Parts: sequence; C-alpha cells; structure tokens
Amino acid sequence: MTTNNTHESRHVINGENLAYLSELHALWQKDPTSVDPSFAMLFATLGEVIPVHATPENTDELKAERLKNAFRFCGHLHAKLDPLGLQRPRDIPALCPQNADPSLLAHLRQVYCGAIGAEFMHLLDDKQRQWWIDRFETPKNTALPITPAEILALLTRSEGFEAFCQQRFTGMRRFGLEGSESLNIALQTLINKAIKDDVRSISLGMPHRGRLNVMANILQKPYEAIFSEFAGKAFHPEGIPVSGDVKYHLGTATTLEHGTHRLRMALLPNPSHLEAVDPIVMGRVRADQDREKDVERNKFLGILVHGDAAFAGQGVVYESLQLSRLKGYRTGGTVHLIVNNQIGFTTSQQESHSGIWNSDVAKTVQAPILHVNGDDPNAVARCAALAHDWRQEFGTDIVIDIIAYRRHGHNETDDPGFTQPAMVHKIQNHPTVRKLYAEQLQHQGQITTDDSQRLWDETQASLQEAFDKAQTYRPDPTEWLDYSPQDPTRLQDTPQRIQPMTGVPLPRLHDVAEKLTATPRSFHVHPRLARQLKTRDKTLHDHGPIDWATAEALAFGTLALDGHPVRLSGQDSERGTFSQRHAVLTDQKTGETYTPLAHISRRQAPVHIWNSPLSEYGVLGFEYGYSLGNPEALVLWEAQFGDFANGGQIIIDQFLAAGETKWLRTSGLTLLLPHGYEGAGPEHSSARPERFLQLCAENNLRVCMPTTPANFFHALRRQIARRCRKPLIVFSPKSLLRHKHAVSQLEELGPHTRFQPVLEDHTTPENAQRLVICSGKVYYDLLAARDAQKLDNIALIRMEQLYPYPHHALADILSRHLTATDIIWCQEEPRNSGAWRFIDRRIEYTLRDIGHPVPRLRYVGRDAAASPATGNANTHKAQQEALVKAALTGREEPELTPPS
Repeated sequence: MTTNNTHESRHVINGENLAYLSELHALWQKDPTSVDPSFAMLFATLGEVIPVHATPENTDELKAERLKNAFRFCGHLHAKLDPLGLQRPRDIPALCPQNADPSLLAHLRQVYCGAIGAEFMHLLDDKQRQWWIDRFETPKNTALPITPAEILALLTRSEGFEAFCQQRFTGMRRFGLEGSESLNIALQTLINKAIKDDVRSISLGMPHRGRLNVMANILQKPYEAIFSEFAGKAFHPEGIPVSGDVKYHLGTATTLEHGTHRLRMALLPNPSHLEAVDPIVMGRVRADQDREKDVERNKFLGILVHGDAAFAGQGVVYESLQLSRLKGYRTGGTVHLIVNNQIGFTTSQQESHSGIWNSDVAKTVQAPILHVNGDDPNAVARCAALAHDWRQEFGTDIVIDIIAYRRHGHNETDDPGFTQPAMVHKIQNHPTVRKLYAEQLQHQGQITTDDSQRLWDETQASLQEAFDKAQTYRPDPTEWLDYSPQDPTRLQDTPQRIQPMTGVPLPRLHDVAEKLTATPRSFHVHPRLARQLKTRDKTLHDHGPIDWATAEALAFGTLALDGHPVRLSGQDSERGTFSQRHAVLTDQKTGETYTPLAHISRRQAPVHIWNSPLSEYGVLGFEYGYSLGNPEALVLWEAQFGDFANGGQIIIDQFLAAGETKWLRTSGLTLLLPHGYEGAGPEHSSARPERFLQLCAENNLRVCMPTTPANFFHALRRQIARRCRKPLIVFSPKSLLRHKHAVSQLEELGPHTRFQPVLEDHTTPENAQRLVICSGKVYYDLLAARDAQKLDNIALIRMEQLYPYPHHALADILSRHLTATDIIWCQEEPRNSGAWRFIDRRIEYTLRDIGHPVPRLRYVGRDAAASPATGNANTHKAQQEALVKAALTGREEPELTPPS
C-alpha cells in the first residue's frame, strides 16, 4: 500500500495490511515477477521500509527485522577492518537505534561489524542473499579447513622468507608481501577446500606484489631456485632464444598431493601491467573445462590476486568481470583476492577511486564482496572457505578484500615517508601478523613462546641451507612451466623453407561442404540468407569457385573432423562484420540458433563461434589464455575492424609477441584483422601491419596478408599442422570477401596443396621488364589496371607472408626475372605505415643474394601521414588511382613531403 506525497512516495505498513503484505511476500519468494514491481523492490530492500505504523503485537518483530537489514546493508561500513586503525568505522545511525534489543544488537555487531564486513544485499537473487544471511547469522559449521598450527607455520614461512631476503639481498627489488602475509592463508585455505571437493586444477594470476613469496610457500618452488635468480643466474637452453624476465614476473607450477588426490596448480606469468593476466587466467580455465568436458565447471578453478588501486583503476578488471556470466566465457566463477595495502604506489585511497570501496566495480556482475582485516588470519581463512563454498554452490565470481598494509615502499628501495608519513609511523610501530597470531595462540594456551621461536629458527635454518645450495644451483626450465617440456606443441620452431602439406582429400571437403548449408527441417532461415545458402550449395556441388567465407568454413570443418576443436570469438563474429560468415544461423520464428559446423559428424571435435562483448583487451586476453590451455585447438580472435586491435595492444606486446622468449609460453592464437584501403576513413582502413612487423624477431610470430581463399584456408590449417605453436596475424580482407577475382578452386584446397608464402600471377610474362611486389588488396587494383591497359611487360608478385620473411620463395620467383630493369614495392598504406620499412632491406638482400642486376627497389604508395587514411572519399580515390598508375607506368614516385 502506498501514499503519494508532494515530494515522495512511501510504502506504509500497518496492522491492517500486514497480512496482505505477508501473502504478497510469500508469492514474491516463489516468483519475484508475480508481484507488482514496486512491491518487488520493497521486499528486496526491506531495510528501506519507512515509516512503520505497527500494532503492539508486531512492533518488536518489525523493529528486529529492520535492525537486521540495517546491519546486512551497512554493517561493513562499521566493521573493524583496518589493521592500522587509520580508517575508522563510519558512524551509521541505523546501526545504533534507541530501545533496540541489546542481545540482538550485540549479536548483529559481532556478526557484521567484526573483522569481516560483508556486502551481499545488492544481490538480486533472494536465495543468494539468504545463503549469506544463514552463514553469518546462524552458522552451522564454524570449523576452518586449515588448523591454527598450519596457519602459524605458514605465517612463519611467509614472514621468514621476506626477512631473510631483506637481510641477504639488501637493496634488491622483490616487491615483498610484508604486512599482507594473510594472502597466503587465503590461498592455502582455498587449496584445502579445493582438494576436499576434488578440484583437479587451479590457475592463479597475480601481480608482482608478494609473487616470490607465493611461489615459495604456496607453489613450493625451491628456495634455492629463487635465490639463484637473485644472484643473476639465468636459464639459457641450447638453441632456444630466451631473454627471460625479472624473477617477480615469472610463472611456475606444481602438483600438490593429498592422499590419493592430485591437484595441479599453475601461476601464470605476468608483466608489470598489473591486471593483464586476469582474462588470460579465465581463458585458461575455460580451456581446461572444455577440454576435459567439465560441464558443471567446478573441477577447474581460477584465482586472481589484485592490488587495491589496480582493481579499481584498471579497465581490464571490468572487462574481465563482464565476461564472467556470458555463455561463451563463463568459468563457473573466479575467486578474486584483493591485497589491499590502502595505497597505490604513492597514491592514497581517496585519490584512487570514486565510490565507497575500491571493490565496488564487482557489484556490476552481482558478485558478493567480503572485506576482512588482514591481521586476523582466522577471519581471512573463513572468508576463503566461504568463497569456495559460494563458487561451488552458485558458480559465480566472489571478491575477498584483504585489508592490510605495505611494510616497505612500492619496492624495497622506495621511501614511502615522503608522501605517507602517518601511515609509515603506524607501520613502524605495528607488530607483524605472525607475531599477533602467535601471541593469540599463546594466550589460548595452544603454544608457548619457545614453540613460536623454535618454528622461526627452523625456518631461518632451512632458508640458509637453500641459500648455500643456490651457489651451485643449476636452473631448470620446468620451474617456469605449467606443462611437460616434451609436449610437441610446445617445441621451439625454426622458419621452414618448405611449408607443411595442409590440403585435404576432396571427398572430405565435399562431406564438410554438404553440411555447411544444411539446417534442420523445422528451422526457419531468413529468406535472403536461404538464397545465399542455396547458391553456395550449388557452387560447391558444381565445383565452382570458392569464396573467402567458404574457404574459412572448410578449414574449420576439416580441422574439427581431424579432432581439433575450433573456437572463434569477436564482435559480431557469428554473422561476420561484413555479413559474410553466417556461421551461426537464427531461426526467424523462434530465435533459436544453429551452427552447421557443429553438426558435421557425431565424432567431430567441437566448433564454437561466439559473439563477444564490445571489448578488445579482455576478450583478446581470454582467447590467448584459452590457446595456452588447449594447444590442440584452433583458437581465433577477430577484430570488428583491424585497427580495433589497438584496444588489446598490451596483450599483443607483452604476451603474443614476447611471451615465448620471456617465459617459454607458446601460443597458437590466430588474430583476424580486417584491413584494406577502401575509403572507409582513418579508423576502418588499417590494421596497422607496421606495428606487428615491428614486433617480429626471433621467429616469434607468423604475419600474413593472404589474397586468395585457398591461401587463407592453408594458413589456418597450418596452425595445427605445424606441431609447434606460433601466433598467427592475418590481415583479412573486406571488399575481397565478395570480389569476383578473389576466389579459388576447390582443387586448390585438395591433396598435395599447401600455403604459398609468395604468389606470382599466372599470366606473368617470362621476362618482365618491371616487377611490382605488393601485399593484400592492392594486388587486385594493380591487376585490373594492368589488364585494362594490356601491359604485358609487368609481373605482379604477392607477398602472402611477411614474417617469417620468405627469402627462398621470393628468390625462386625473382630468379625467373633477371632481365627486369625496374623493381617496385607498391602499398596502399602511407610510407611510414604498412610493410615498406620492414620489407625494403630484406628484399634488397634477396636481390643481392641471387645476383639480380637491380640492387634496389623503389617505393610507390601514399606519402607519410600522421593519420592512417583520409576521411574524404574523393581524396582516397585520387590517391589510390595515382599509386596504381605510378606503379604500372614506372614513372618516378609522386612528389613526397620531406621526411620529418
């Protein structure tokens, strides 16, 4: 019942309508949509019911309920969470009502305002809210999955490791865990719970803060291995280019055994981009689940450790959270642990985020949040146990905010006193977590002072022993890895002169082709699309030319028949940005979807095409992680337009390009980046090939700009045919998707065919006078103009692969044209973009190597430009016509602006 006033509308509860409201509430509990939305909101937020006009018989009940809800909503604001006492609990009048039941008030303060502050009343699911209410207000089992003796021993090892390093490696950065040692208690508790629930694997991602400590005391990396890294010893396997990384970026893995149960735990490597690893861990976990058919998604767990400033400040945190409940990306929930030092480098919390808590962003995905005092290891362990139970019950994310401090500055050489003098003074006079917990156990009579000291001495002795061994320690690559070094998909690669055979028997191609256009009889295809499918079916049946989308589908389908899963995700990937793919069909009457590629054979591997959210950084990171978790799968990420890849540049730079040489992590992820100058303007023309080529070294990437569907088909299948894994960058076409000449015959996909890194036009004369070398769509512009002008002395040569540079393949073609007097590199991109600055000296080397009389090649293309392309259609057309004309006539290149 509501009354409308001038300024507000309020729910009024009194004795006359209480029975009616009780009936409505019972209906709402069964089905929230069965009552009016205003009442649904009322029941979801009972703490805001004002004013209350109650009869004597229900006054106490309503007061008690209102008091409970006040604590459920606001108790976390009044909890004792800061170990340093710098952040005082907020005064909340609703938590201090007059005439409240003293016993109930004391109980609620103990439950909601102690060392744990819980946020769960924002959850819309009534069952989920009640789950938390039951566990806080009427807990049935308070036993922790980690004993006090285990906690003290782990705290001693954690603090002892840092103290030893501070003494032995004075002035060296390690980004220690001092002040936040309870992180290890949370991790160990999660491990103990995971083992009990038969979890098979944990993938862990974290920044550099506390990383070495976690490696040593949770993942059991030998102390001597870590100490040898402090001494500068590096792993240099024979014949493998390894640059390595600083010790607090490396990954490691271990197998933890408890009875007959074995739990594999891997810490993924991470650069100084603190949260970059977040989506990678999620992708890795999803790959494990898909590979092992963990449909309940509760046998493979992801744990992410965050810094407080990074969790609030880094956009990839939000992007990753948004993936957590999506069908194509969910993993059954990630456990997030925030190591809250109450400072970001030198930036205070007041300057780090808006809102109340640095964890507020997690509320966007209905994640419960537990804030806990890091000086109370028992409370931290309880939160971790609850987090695991929550994930197992509901399969969604949860956040634990461990509020602690940082005993040193940002690193061990930094002085925080310049900017946080009050905090530094507090920390200097504050006892360690270990000391506080040992005193607690002594007070309870569980240990003596001698017991605590003996445990410390034993820890220091074992550290000293490891330090002595480190002098002669020989680094082992398996300490970096989370897979077997003998895995053939992880082998190092060398550029091959001869490409592997990737063709497919024609009957197998026909089997796949037949299914590409097949739909269930009851399925209602869009009329226009039905005509397209019919045309494609006839073309395939008549052995007609294959277009780009068909070649891609045949590559996917044949790989699936070979037992290799296929996963493609990106913005609009199901249909395709240019309406070319239609891999996922939508029933025009029911809205149901159907993926023909997933129904080729009952014995095929899965094929999944997913529309991603409007994210590059997060989704690209997720797919990179997926490729790590299942190297036998063809994993692809597609940008809506190629230049959108710059939204995921951190993943490209830090992981795709450098992950193998830094961390020995190999990935076969394929990037599809639509590229081509067609008058679409600065943002939809260039996929920035120059940026990828600048990253190429030590055989780290495969960079291709194929111009035929057949070569695209072979490039995709080559990703699996080559037993080693390398990222593949494909500058995919736009207009060529429907270009009448950009087609291939089915036989070009058949037996004894392979990827061709360099192509020469079949109509090229034997002794051409002019050679025009190019890549991508501009070839078809040159071809059309050459044929229209009947120029029979020009050879057009296509570089289908730019890296690894195909020296031998190009040399074979150039050797057939030793009488040429003019050699040109032609590109659509501006001079400071595209492949020119990468390719010119390499081609000149090839010319010298074969003894060609023309030692240098000339550039023809757009002038250097700050913007990738013009936004004016007429200007674009004039530029394109001019560069094509200049390349074919051989006249001197158009006047260029002086280089700046």
